[in-house]
Amino acid sequence: MTPTELKALVRTIPDFPKQGIQFRDITTLIGHGPGFSASVDWLAEQVEGSEAVAGMEARGFIFGAAVAARLGLPFLPIRKPGKLPCEVIGVDYELEYGMDRLELDPQSVSDGPSVAIVDDLLATGGTARAATKLLREAGATVTTAAFVIDLPDLGGSSRLLAENVAVRALMDFEGD
Repeated sequence: MTPTELKALVRTIPDFPKQGIQFRDITTLIGHGPGFSASVDWLAEQVEGSEAVAGMEARGFIFGAAVAARLGLPFLPIRKPGKLPCEVIGVDYELEYGMDRLELDPQSVSDGPSVAIVDDLLATGGTARAATKLLREAGATVTTAAFVIDLPDLGGSSRLLAENVAVRALMDFEGD
């Protein structure tokens, strides 16, 4: 499937979660078998050469785990607070609407692997930047992040580039 065909599978829901926001809903894309498979193939091509794939809870688990499986690589889940039953390292970060935290089992990262971040959507870059910081703190090398959707007007790509992370996106949507 072409990127244009895949983009047509993403549903836009106006005024969610608040007035003026155009929510880009990927459930219609993942619910379309050929579209989901084509998206995973595209993401996998973007991160080939990495030694592991990391994804952030929750939708990053969907795409990241699928990409890792497609490439035969380990998947590193980056979790919300309190979800891991072991000692963790964590990082607090700002969202456009408040603060949040990500955590990682540091034992899941060994020997300084090259880890690619995979997620469904890049907006301001806060979550992806926090994941990058967390993975680097654990000893990983992070140089690539691949997303299904980029919202370029929100500046996440430039913020990740400033962290020396190359950004690849299957599609973009102008505006919020």
